[in-house]
Amino acid sequence: MCRNIKTLHNFSPPATNDEVRASALQFVRKLSGSTKPSKQNEAVFETAVEEVTRAARKLLDSLVTTAPPRDRELEAARARLRAKQRFG
Repeated sequence: MCRNIKTLHNFSPPATNDEVRASALQFVRKLSGSTKPSKQNEAVFETAVEEVTRAARKLLDSLVTTAPPRDRELEAARARLRAKQRFG
């Protein structure tokens, strides 16, 4: 489940709110052991996603670095190359 959580810090352009929420959703799914909560647990599941999203956004906005921002396209190309080498 967590394979879809990507590094979001220090990219140009910065991570969008949708990207941060998607990572939070994956995190909550992993913690709960469920990709889709039951009707009874939907509200607490969604509350957890929103709280993790807020915490992640606060973290990303607070981090400081002197390294230059990474290029999303270049990082994606590197990831594709690693996958090709790994899986053929």
